[in-house]
Order: sequence, then C-alpha cells, then structure tokens
Amino acid sequence: MDTRSSIIQAAAALLAQSPSGDVSTRAVCEAASVQQPVLYRLFGDKDGLLAATIDHVWDQYLAGKRAAKKSEDPLSDLRAGWDNHTAFALANPNAYKLMFSPTLRSEPEAAAEAMRLLCEVLERLAAQGRLRVPPGQAARMVMAANTGVALALISRPSLYPDAHLSVLVRDAVYRTILLDTPVPGDLRADDVRKAAATTLLSSLDELTPEPLTSAESALLAQWLTLIAEFGPAD
Repeated sequence: MDTRSSIIQAAAALLAQSPSGDVSTRAVCEAASVQQPVLYRLFGDKDGLLAATIDHVWDQYLAGKRAAKKSEDPLSDLRAGWDNHTAFALANPNAYKLMFSPTLRSEPEAAAEAMRLLCEVLERLAAQGRLRVPPGQAARMVMAANTGVALALISRPSLYPDAHLSVLVRDAVYRTILLDTPVPGDLRADDVRKAAATTLLSSLDELTPEPLTSAESALLAQWLTLIAEFGPAD
C-alpha cells in the first residue's frame, strides 16, 4: 500500500470511530506513521484529506452500485438504490454527514457519481414512459429527499427513532415522480401528456436516421422539456 492510501485508510478508520465526527491531522499522521509535511504535500490541507477520505468510504458503496446487475424492472432498482443509500448512511454516519457538510470546501467526486448512477435508473424509467417529470429533475428530487431523511435519522435519532421513516418518505416521493404502468384510465390527461413528452425527450438522441437538423432537434428538446415540466399550454 502506498503512502497516500495508508493515510486515507488511517483517516477513514479514525473518522468511523470519532465521537465528534472529526479527526485531527496529527492523529492521522500518527496512525499512518508519517510526518505532517507528507500529509500536506499529498492532500494540500485537512479539507483535501477529508474529501479524499470520503471518496474512499463512498467508493466502497458505489462500487456495489456499479457492479450491480440491472433488473428487468428499473423501479425495483430505484427502490433498492434508495434503501441501500439509507443503509450506508446508518452504517457510516460520520462520513455521510461530512459528504454533505457545507463546511467542506472540496466537493467529493462521489457526490457527482452518486447522482449520475441515479440518473441512469431514472432514464430507464423515462424510456418506459413511467416518469411524470424529466429524469434530471426526478434525480434531484429523489437525492434531496433520500439525503434529507438519512441525515435526519443519523443526526437526530431521538426525533426520528424509526428507520422505517425512510421507506415511507421513499414511497411518497416515488408516487410524486412516477406513473403506474400501464397508465390507469383515471389518470389526468395532463399527466399523460407530460409522461409522453418525458419519454420522447429521453429517446431523442437515439432517433435514427436523424430526421431533424441540429437546430430543429434543439428546439424540439426545449418544447418537450417545457411540456414535461409544466404540461401543455391551454
């Protein structure tokens, strides 16, 4: 194991054991058997070390998501993704809180990858005509809600003692962004149009042969996005 990896491993272990959710660079250096100048040369400062440590801890979680075999039903994958996210937060509370801490100046790369993996599942649902809103908007809604409930569970366990709250919030959010398949007969026509626009928008880049110019495609994408988000004009 190289020096950089040794420092990150030491920081991750100390972070997991920390009652306050913080670690000192001195303690990390002692645990990794290196001098502080070495740490600062490799990571710049404590903020850089923490960002690298969070990426390391989250990578273990994201590695499972990357390797997971896609099921035939993306909704099952979406549910599993939410539940795994919450389970990870409960198992790694200090690293999880640091991931979303506004005091951390260096944004961990894991945040962007987690959002990308979520978008992939939602794009599969959009392609099946099962989203009420565009995949990007749905991803932001899901991530914000999942993060919020996970932070509540680990930060204020006395106020949120029941982890089943995560499932209740999950299902409420999914009812907001998802359509049933097949589309029920009593669904409002406006929702059907939004879903149709979202489905077409998700497949726009795959249309072959290209029937439109680039300018026409951009204009169509803009119209579809407006319909998917706000519904057709009266």
